Amino acid sequence: MDTVQKHKSRTAQACDTLRDWIIQARFAPGEKLRIDQLGEKLGASTGAVREALSRLTAEGLVVAEPQRGFAVAPISRRDLKDLTDVRVHIECLCLAETISRGSIEWEGQLLALQHQLRALTPSVYQPETPEAAQFHRLHNQFHTILTGLCTNTWWLRLRQQLFWQSERYRRLSGPFDEKGRDIAAEHDAIADAAIRRDTEAAVHHMAEHLQRTTEILLRSRILFSDEERAAE
Repeated sequence: MDTVQKHKSRTAQACDTLRDWIIQARFAPGEKLRIDQLGEKLGASTGAVREALSRLTAEGLVVAEPQRGFAVAPISRRDLKDLTDVRVHIECLCLAETISRGSIEWEGQLLALQHQLRALTPSVYQPETPEAAQFHRLHNQFHTILTGLCTNTWWLRLRQQLFWQSERYRRLSGPFDEKGRDIAAEHDAIADAAIRRDTEAAVHHMAEHLQRTTEILLRSRILFSDEERAAE
């Protein structure tokens, strides 16, 4: 591997790791991201870290502050609501096309994920547990299978970025208040409609699923930046 390829590989690895750390809420919203410290943690050069942070700025997870460097993007109620509106639109577009293109093999993959998600215990809602990590992995795969056959690369790219942003809010909320909610049933309603090729029902259930999560997040323990400003 030549020097340029090695640099690109290290930059990509740094970007992926930093993205995961931000989504997992290892850094607080607005927290300064010091390139030298991150380089030590990642075992990467300052150049690779700087380029990785620039990529994450384009994804909206990091903000670049003139003369002050980089910081984790802030959060707000308005941002979460706007994010959800866009995500519902894009996710449902990708879902509709995927349903029209889904094969028997695709149905089998979706059914397998349904089964794995159903088998999870309530401990998945406790942060920093192996069960929680498994839920986040399977949940990502579930939404990816439901939307991954979309042929519009821009929709897919936007869908992934919106998913990452939504996951960051989920992780910041701490344990969910899931009283009265059956997430497994919500997932089943989406998947069952998709397998029946009932696009209208699948889209309806998906929109409700995403909106319900946002409603819970808005009632959660997250300290939104717009609330901080109002308290000053």
